[in-house]
Amino acid sequence: MRDLDAALAKQHAAGLYRQRRIIDGAHRTRVEIDGASWLSFCSNDYLGLAADPRIAEALREGTKRYGVGSGAAHLISGHNRAHQALEESLAAFTKRQRALLFSTGYMANLGVITALVGRGDTIVADRLNHASLVDGARLSGARLRRYAHADPVAAEALTSAHSPALIASDGVFSMDGDLAPLPELAALARQAGAWLLVDDAHGLGVLGKMGQGSLEHWGLNAGKVPILVGTLGKALGSFGAFVAGDVALIETLIQRARSYIYTTALPPAVAYATQTALHLAQKESWRRDHLNQMVQRFRAGAAQLGLPIGDQSSTPIVPLLAGDARTALAWSEQLARQRILVTAIRPPTVPENTSRLRITFSAAHQPHEIDQLLEVLAQGVTNHC
Repeated sequence: MRDLDAALAKQHAAGLYRQRRIIDGAHRTRVEIDGASWLSFCSNDYLGLAADPRIAEALREGTKRYGVGSGAAHLISGHNRAHQALEESLAAFTKRQRALLFSTGYMANLGVITALVGRGDTIVADRLNHASLVDGARLSGARLRRYAHADPVAAEALTSAHSPALIASDGVFSMDGDLAPLPELAALARQAGAWLLVDDAHGLGVLGKMGQGSLEHWGLNAGKVPILVGTLGKALGSFGAFVAGDVALIETLIQRARSYIYTTALPPAVAYATQTALHLAQKESWRRDHLNQMVQRFRAGAAQLGLPIGDQSSTPIVPLLAGDARTALAWSEQLARQRILVTAIRPPTVPENTSRLRITFSAAHQPHEIDQLLEVLAQGVTNHC
């Protein structure tokens, strides 16, 4: 039998051991840990909606109407009127014919890729795509060819050489915060006769005047990006995920996507509450404006301090690059001593020698909190740069 204790000890010695912190209460920019208030800069709650009382009230109302659980998979007896209504709203929001709810974003990517491609097909994908896109490609049995990160020239070379059935990319990359070159990828997919799948988990709600994400940012319509994957648990502050596309795509997923067919449906009360979140994300554009101001305030302050932040990010994800895992962990612990929560991101989540603090911002953050973070970073991290 494999010695798990030895493997864990080795991981701990390398600075790669992962531990959880227990947070009490609702998730806001200030969270309670062990009875103390901490300032958090590592959530994906970009619009500050996760603890919004209007969404909480909608969830309570949804629970009264629909109960707690869905009872079954969608194709058995779990597809509720609340699910259907949310799918219709998401289709309208993304300007697609249809949308299909999945229980998680991971399951959405696994489901759509394995439903559309298989052995004998080729997938061309960005090297830094989310793990769910990588795992979906591997599970499908298709050949996976990965191009240098965000490099359309490298993507074109692979596309020309392999005639892929599918090109897949994040819209916003979760660890670097940079954007995929979607116009170039859309052109490549059209030339190759391939599907283009964009996982816009970190773009939807954040980018674009209406919060419609990376596609709105680039001015791309549904015809140029036929498969759009989005999540509900980041900017929308709720839970779950969806795939949006034309009627044929969604009907195919209902028939073939194993991660849709063989799992319990999202609780209908959550779908009901997410309607309120989606409405607020569209209506309250000030959230995106304020969020951008907080990001720019931090980036300006970090530049003055000479902090090693990634220069490609125009989103609420700003990596503070440490290099080795132990340094990233030490930086995180320095912040923790001042009750600032920023998680160290280390391999295998990121490539070797690219460990970092993944600093993320919310529309609920205030200028003085950004300044507090910069002050603590100036006292600690800058001494090690």
